[in-house]
Order: sequence, then structure tokens, then C-alpha cells
Amino acid sequence: MDIKELQEKVETHLSCVWKEPVKVSEIFHLSGGACQDNYALELVSNSTKKSVVLRTDKGGSLLSSLSKRDEYKVAELVFKAGVKTPTPVYLEEESSVIGSPFFLMEKIAGKATGRYITKDKELDLYRKTKMVSDLASNLAKLHTVTPESVNDEDLKLKLKLVTVQNYITLAISDLRKSLDELPEAHPAIELCLNWMELQAPNIDKIVLVHGDYRTGNFMMNPDGLQGILDFEFAHWGDRHEDIAWLCMRDWRFGRLNKEVGGFGDRIDFYKEYEATSGIKVDPFKVTFWEIMGNIRWAIGSAQQAERHLSGKDKGIELASIGRRTAEMEWEAIRLIEEIDNAV
Repeated sequence: MDIKELQEKVETHLSCVWKEPVKVSEIFHLSGGACQDNYALELVSNSTKKSVVLRTDKGGSLLSSLSKRDEYKVAELVFKAGVKTPTPVYLEEESSVIGSPFFLMEKIAGKATGRYITKDKELDLYRKTKMVSDLASNLAKLHTVTPESVNDEDLKLKLKLVTVQNYITLAISDLRKSLDELPEAHPAIELCLNWMELQAPNIDKIVLVHGDYRTGNFMMNPDGLQGILDFEFAHWGDRHEDIAWLCMRDWRFGRLNKEVGGFGDRIDFYKEYEATSGIKVDPFKVTFWEIMGNIRWAIGSAQQAERHLSGKDKGIELASIGRRTAEMEWEAIRLIEEIDNAV
């Protein structure tokens, strides 16, 4: 579907749903990813003018990404929990309108690119003063959403209900299944999975996990954090999982000495998270989930490469992602050696 056709279909549909004429005065494609398509729209009606982003699926998915319905519902939960995220506007579950389900959310200011967040001079002051505390406190608020606080029973199940006793076992089992589905062997990943089974820590509580809390999914400008984005990998899990994902080497964009997203230090992030949540961060659990995160990303990278190599969904982006597999394997093993040598 070309952009003009998309514009016409959205106008017709929203006019019907909102029971007043709706015009799309401006529409353009935003950078998305391997799995998502995003469009910026200016909506004009008799009663209001809205700047929104239309988010829909592009094609295949990475691991267990949520449906658009469930991603939208998670965004609503997070918004109500006080997390700084774009206001959810409208959900369309039917594919008949534009070819796949979609939702609308408030269009916010700022940029999310890694180089901008970690290196651009116009963020120097914010980076030195409040970037770490804003992201830590917002993550702590996100983690206040628990299975007990959600009334939507279907969404609870879609987010994969787990217990503190079985979550890590299930997570490792899911990764083994995904690994077995790949056409080639990855002995380094097998080694790491074996280590994780032996070293699995206890979990204090099951909470909502963002699943992709990292540099690249935060919109920022010199005024500060504008919003947390992309809840397609949200699920029930361990709070340390999100902290670890943000600390992964791959999301530092060359600033390796700044272990939190390429812009901050762990001790500062832990302190700010604890101040908001009232819960102590366990450094070993963070490292354990950092190892798990690298393995998860290694398998995800290999899956993306296989989409290209098999001919199912050929593209240079998918092929380039595939080369990251070995990098993630190396980093996971490095972290294991670091832990084992410290014992």
C-alpha cells in the first residue's frame, strides 16, 4: 500500500469511528525497524487537531513480540502507572482497514538514535544531570505494574503468566527451543545456557518487564526525556532483566566506559532506581540477566539472518543484524568468566 492510499483509508476509517470528518493533513514514514512500520500523521477534525504516530506490523517478528492489541494495552497500563510515554489514542484490531492491525499514539518531540543520546553536544547538560535519574525512576514506575494489578485476564495470559519459582527455568527452556530451530549449531550459546541453569538466582517478585529498555527506545531532547517507546516485547518477569538489558555492551554505542546505555554509570542508576522503587538492586542478578540478554539477542540476530538467508524475507538490514550473533556470544562468555574469576 502506498502512502496516499494509506492516508485515504485512515481518513475514511477514523471519520466513521469518531463520527465526524477527519482529514490527514500531513503524513510521512518514520524510521521503523525489521518488524515495525511507523507513520507520523497530522489529524484534523471539527473538534481538534492531533499529531499522532500510526504503528503497525511490517512483516515477521522477533522472538515473542506482542500483537498490536496487546502492545497498545500494555502502553495504556504503563501510561496509567505514571511512566513518561506517549498517550495512547486509538486501537484498531481489524486487519481489513489497512492490511494489518494498528494503533495511534501521541506524537512526541525528540530523537531516539543511539549516537544522539550518547554523544550529541546539545544533550551534554541533561546527560550530566538528569538522564540517568529520569530513566531509572521511570523504569521503577513501570515495574509497579504486576499481574495482581491487571484486570484484563486475556492480557495477563498474553504477557505469559509465570511464578518466581519457574520463570528462569521457562526463559532458558524457551531459548533452547529457539536455538534448536536454527539450522546451524551454536556451541557457545549452549555453554552459556548450561551455566545459567546452574547459576540461576532467586526472583523477588514478578513484575511487568519492558523487554527492550535500551538506548534507541527513549525519545529525548535538551529539555529531557520526552517518552519511553516500544512495548512489543513486554512480559511478566524479573525487574533486574530490564536493568541488565539497558547495561548490555551492544547498547552503549561505542561509549563502553558508560555501562548504562552509553551515558551513565551503574552505581548512579542503581541508586536512583532504589530511591523510587524502595527495592535494592542485586548486582549479581543484573549480570546474570545481562548474560541472558546477550544470549537472547544472539539467538534473535541469528533468527533475523535466517529470514534473509532462507529467502523468506530478504533484506540487507536482516543480513547485517545476523553478524551480531558472534559478538553477543563473545560478550556472554566474557561476563561468565568475569563472574567465575571473582569467586
